[in-house]
Parts: sequence; structure tokens; C-alpha cells
Amino acid sequence: MATKRVRFTFEPNQIKRPVIYELGHKFEVVTSIRMADVDDSIGWVVLELEGDSDEIERSVAWAREVGVRVDDATLGDVVEGS
Repeated sequence: MATKRVRFTFEPNQIKRPVIYELGHKFEVVTSIRMADVDDSIGWVVLELEGDSDEIERSVAWAREVGVRVDDATLGDVVEGS
């Protein structure tokens, strides 16, 4: 079981789409939101993905295909113990 922390940034047209929900149902990964901030103009979430490494990479590639900006989470993005 692998773990990857990523930061998703959503454009205004993506904010209301349930991307994280869809990702969790399309791929065999467990999603855990670590931090988030969303308003009408932009939204971002620091997300921890757990599962097989290949499945995690497929889920990240899919998120990019649907228009989500995906970056690796940095130390400042993650609050330990959350």
C-alpha cells in the first residue's frame, strides 16, 4: 500500500464537480482530505491518496484529464496529525 499527498487546484468551472468523490469511485484508492479552501472563484485541497502505486498514478492522471491542476503537496501544505 502506497501513500501520496497531492494538492488539487480547481478552476471556477470545476468547483462544484465532485471530483474527489468520482476519483474515489473510479479508482481503488482511499482519499483523505488534509486541508482545503474553497470559494466561488477558486478552490484547492490537499489530499492524501492511499492504494497501489499504479492505481494512485492513474487516478492523478485522470484528475489532470478532467482539468484539475495537480501538484505534489509540500511540507507547508500538510499539517501533521491531521
